[in-house]
Amino acid sequence: MYCIYCGVKLQDNAGECPLCHTPVVTTPMPASAVRSRYSDRYPEKEKTHGKILLLCLITTILIGAGVGCLISCLSTFGEAAWSGYVLMSFGLAWVWLILPWFFPRWRPMIFLPIDFAAAAAFLLYVCVKTGGNWFLSFAFPVTGIIAVMTLTGVAMIRYINQGRLRLLSLLLIAIGASFMLIEFFQHITFGTPMFVWSLYCVCGFDLIGLFLFVASFIPPLRAALRRTFFF
Repeated sequence: MYCIYCGVKLQDNAGECPLCHTPVVTTPMPASAVRSRYSDRYPEKEKTHGKILLLCLITTILIGAGVGCLISCLSTFGEAAWSGYVLMSFGLAWVWLILPWFFPRWRPMIFLPIDFAAAAAFLLYVCVKTGGNWFLSFAFPVTGIIAVMTLTGVAMIRYINQGRLRLLSLLLIAIGASFMLIEFFQHITFGTPMFVWSLYCVCGFDLIGLFLFVASFIPPLRAALRRTFFF
């Protein structure tokens, strides 16, 4: 509260200005007016009937298109032929893009494992359909490595507040090492030479990880990185 004449800040219970002695006139606000500034209504629940109906419609269209392709292949070739790829692709797209919208919140620690499991199932179907032997020795471990690294990063961002920069540096070093592991699985599966491309990834990620690890012990540099990148 301030004096209307000289602008001096007044105490809440002051009767006059201590500088210019101007009387302080206050008009009490009615209780009804005070209460009216705040709404008595609770937030309405989000209406989800339209969203669920749209998602069910998209799901029905995907199922209909997939079944139509399957019937077409069975009548033409006597087998699933290319319709299996269509069905698996539709299923993968539904798990990745449609399934999370059926829930009020997207929970990465639940949906990400489901997404990676669906991707592994799709790769397994492709491997079996093409008569290959690369799923267990390459696709499955690579998918598992990517899933572990992704879930670790998401968990670190969502649930860890202290020492996040140091943990991020260790995660980057682990990601760099995982590229060498992926090239190893490529080597034992397809017979390609080792250390063709993974060393570049290891050097790049490890250098960034080591820089962040050192920066985590230097308060000014750590604060500058936090202001710049918000971690």
